[in-house]
Amino acid sequence: MKMLLAMLLLVPVQALTAPVNINSADAATIAEALPGIGPKKAEEIVKYRTEHGHFKSVQELENVNGIGSKTLKAIEKDIIIEQAVEQSGSMPPAENPPPAQPQNNSQ
Repeated sequence: MKMLLAMLLLVPVQALTAPVNINSADAATIAEALPGIGPKKAEEIVKYRTEHGHFKSVQELENVNGIGSKTLKAIEKDIIIEQAVEQSGSMPPAENPPPAQPQNNSQ
């Protein structure tokens, strides 16, 4: 048991964090989840996303001020690229709904 506890203490905290969706996470979450990304770089990621829209690929992070290929290689395994879901609470309209069927009231 002591050996297991000692091994867990040697594992970096970031290795225990889940991958982060950079299209929906705030700067604090990004900074916490990505090794080598502090609050300033995380703010740059959010700023870029706000100005240019959602990231379409991990490689697009190289366009963010302060993130180069070396940094990207270190963090790419911890990144998820998913489109953020609108929080309106309603479902998007169905595409091309079927035409309404006329009701036959005659019996």
